[in-house]
Amino acid sequence: MAGGIREQHGDELSENHEINVTPFIDVMLVLLIIFMVAAPLATVDVNVDLPASTAKPAERPEEPLYLTVKEDLSLNIGNDAVQREQLAATLDRVTEGKKDTRVFLRADKAVDYGQFMEVMNLLRDSGYLKIALVGLETLPAPAAPAAMTPAGNAPAAAPAVPATGGNP
Repeated sequence: MAGGIREQHGDELSENHEINVTPFIDVMLVLLIIFMVAAPLATVDVNVDLPASTAKPAERPEEPLYLTVKEDLSLNIGNDAVQREQLAATLDRVTEGKKDTRVFLRADKAVDYGQFMEVMNLLRDSGYLKIALVGLETLPAPAAPAAMTPAGNAPAAAPAVPATGGNP
């Protein structure tokens, strides 16, 4: 900055018109650190165990068509084993060519997700687009501890949950 010659007029101090940016930089660095720490916490890391569900079961047709992927990656339609190459022809024979038939697809927990998707792709390529995934029906998780009433004296009653279960 350019300086000027000024005359001294006693104890009078001149005004300084410069902005001190040090506190601004400090605040920005603190915010940067906060966002750097908070960003990884915003991601979701979920362990997925899909085969169990507490959802109300959908209505089943009179004679459902089950396609099963076993642990050794073999396929069964109903109780009959079928080769992957023959899946489309066997489905056409069983459904009498009705491509809108809902296929209930179930797989062992040990089946790799990629292998499961290959079977779904086989179904799609065969023209069967109505695919229902089958899982075990389990009881709902136990309710959380009873909530306190607004007065804070006694716990409120938890709603009753009917027990359902069974295999599809």
